[in-house]
Amino acid sequence: MNLVLLGPPGAGKGTQAKLLEDRRSLVKLSTGDMLRAAVAAGSELGRQAGDIMERGELVPDALVIGLIAERVDEDDGGNGFILDGFPRTIAQAEALDRLLADRGQKVDAVVVMRVNDDALVDRITGRYTCARCGEGYHEAFKTPKVPGVCDRCGGTEFARRPDDKEEVVRSRLKAYHAQTEPLIDYYERQEKLKSVDGMAEIGAVQEEIDRALDAA
Repeated sequence: MNLVLLGPPGAGKGTQAKLLEDRRSLVKLSTGDMLRAAVAAGSELGRQAGDIMERGELVPDALVIGLIAERVDEDDGGNGFILDGFPRTIAQAEALDRLLADRGQKVDAVVVMRVNDDALVDRITGRYTCARCGEGYHEAFKTPKVPGVCDRCGGTEFARRPDDKEEVVRSRLKAYHAQTEPLIDYYERQEKLKSVDGMAEIGAVQEEIDRALDAA
């Protein structure tokens, strides 16, 4: 089964992709990971991507599709793949459909994680980590048992990601709604869309995704 996970930044796609990878023997394909791996390996596509990224420019769709084609063609012994972070636009979705059709494959199901923008902003902007061990916390949902002291390592210094600021999160959400949300209609017309509550607890989201895929 080949899956696509859709949802705005911070919805938990990466977490659910990892859970699906483990439970269903699927290969997780993250375009960000693939780009970094190609650059590190020094492949032809990696050299091209590295030059573009060094200039601070966006990697063209054709190059990303090339990387996905290479990964799809590898024999990983899995039962399919999960795409996390791609496609982001209608043009990318169409290119992905062509790539798979050429190989006698297709996207079998698309899971969209529905979220509330304001609640998602609160979720993201409230998170922070221990600067020493990386243990994650949240101002509302998970605070250290002893205020100011990490439960895991006893560290007393904490950090926040610079892109977890409210203005940055809302900008990324705006881009998602403008560029990626149209994919919901695109895949709904193909009768592949499965919708789940992305604001629920991780285990509840996992169970809802499983039920949706089992019914596919």
